[in-house]
Amino acid sequence: MTRFLINFSYDGSNYNGYQKQKGLNTVQGKIEEILKFINNSKITKLHSSGRTDAKVHALNQYAHVDIDVNITEYKLKSALNSLLPDDIYIKSAKIVDNNFHARYMVLSKEYMYKINMGEYNPIERNYVYQYCKKLNIDKMRDSIKYFIGKHDFTTFSSIDDISKNCIRTIYDANISENGDYLIITFKGSGFLKYMVRKMVGTLIMVSEGKLSKDDIVKMINSKDKSLVKITAKPQGLYLSNVEYKKI
Repeated sequence: MTRFLINFSYDGSNYNGYQKQKGLNTVQGKIEEILKFINNSKITKLHSSGRTDAKVHALNQYAHVDIDVNITEYKLKSALNSLLPDDIYIKSAKIVDNNFHARYMVLSKEYMYKINMGEYNPIERNYVYQYCKKLNIDKMRDSIKYFIGKHDFTTFSSIDDISKNCIRTIYDANISENGDYLIITFKGSGFLKYMVRKMVGTLIMVSEGKLSKDDIVKMINSKDKSLVKITAKPQGLYLSNVEYKKI
């Protein structure tokens, strides 16, 4: 048995999220289906760095898998890409130690959220949030810094997220402009379900004058999920990077 770490990207538009779910089209389910074929029909489970929601994309997702057949890194990458649909692409396959775990050995993750402040663009509707109005970027930049640090992010988790430990550390958070496009990035130790989308939705409300930067501190301290009124649409969200200790 050989353990491989695969790095891959995907367009989440046609998937019911990353995590395998019975009867639904998922990224994990699609890759595992191909891996089973490569591995002589033996069940192969993909252990990823984490899951992404329906319609969310990934530029750099990572997962490890154990393969019983004798196959090189190059051949595994080539075989997967020749059999997978065009909206999933294996960027690399690397042999790692059998003690390596793609989820439990993550140092940090980075998410990126794209917003269009210009005219509606139907071609980008699955890849950029079509807000189509100017945002108060100064207010958003002044407010995003309150998310940085170690906090209990219960307020910014999904209603159905039953995580017992909602403490996460945001190492960095930035907002950049590119013409009519706004790009918001969060780098942290990990993220709860809907957490990035709820933080983005809150920043939009700050821009609209419906919340102040001080409200963000109050929201974090309250641990009250009902206080977040906007969860930004999934189409603008990307898992952009995952960092590990030197492999």
